Amino acid sequence: MLKPMRWNEPRTEKITLNRQAGLVYQVWNRNFLQFKRSWMLSLLWIVIEPLFTLGAVGYGLGSFVATMDGMSYLEFFFPALLCTSSMFVAYFVSTYDNFSKLTFQRLFATQITTAIEPHEIVLGEVLWGATKGTISAMGVSLVASMFGLIETWRIIPALGVVAISCLFFSCFGMLITTFVRNYDQIIYPSSGLIIPMSLFSGTYFPINHLPYGLKYLAYIFPLTHAVRMVRGILVTGFDVWMIFNLAYLLLLIYLLVKWCSVRLADKVLN
Repeated sequence: MLKPMRWNEPRTEKITLNRQAGLVYQVWNRNFLQFKRSWMLSLLWIVIEPLFTLGAVGYGLGSFVATMDGMSYLEFFFPALLCTSSMFVAYFVSTYDNFSKLTFQRLFATQITTAIEPHEIVLGEVLWGATKGTISAMGVSLVASMFGLIETWRIIPALGVVAISCLFFSCFGMLITTFVRNYDQIIYPSSGLIIPMSLFSGTYFPINHLPYGLKYLAYIFPLTHAVRMVRGILVTGFDVWMIFNLAYLLLLIYLLVKWCSVRLADKVLN
């Protein structure tokens, strides 16, 4: 049986992979239990807002655009909407919510005195942010299917890609949380990185329409790779380049989880 530890006391007991997964689950499950208390309000926020965007841009603006990259504008935009809407949900859950837990509630400081270690807190919180972002995409997909926008089983692997994309943005949000000192500072990466990424990642128009320098810069954005995969899966089918898109996202997730764990340990233990 694992005993509670002090902040600076390293774990000395041998822990199995299953036990570690259980600790990560406990962190995730705490958020899920909190979510259940106000699930209806949360679902309204994370589903209805993207549907407004779908109506305004996909149907409204789309009625003025005949085709985009050989497909209707609605077909072009809908996969990007799944990625961008879930990105915002995962990112904001992992910033504002986690900043409150870190700074005001002191929840992470309390958890660290138990058998849970910083990297398990990071994994649990990141998985929760990704879960909530994926729920948003699933809700939008369900409503969109009623309008005939989804007529293929490929929505299942497409949502899998969305979940991986949410993992990245949840990691990124967690990392930002360990650097900012107040809620206002969260606005800077939001306005300077997240919003530009949502505009220049092949979401509203093809990347090849961008100026020369920005065109290649867009391929650094993780959202670009997520949008490309989801659009390819839903509209044009699978291709070999998706392996590289997926590998790029997984590598970034791995690096960010490591970095977040170090940062959180530094914030909480010192």
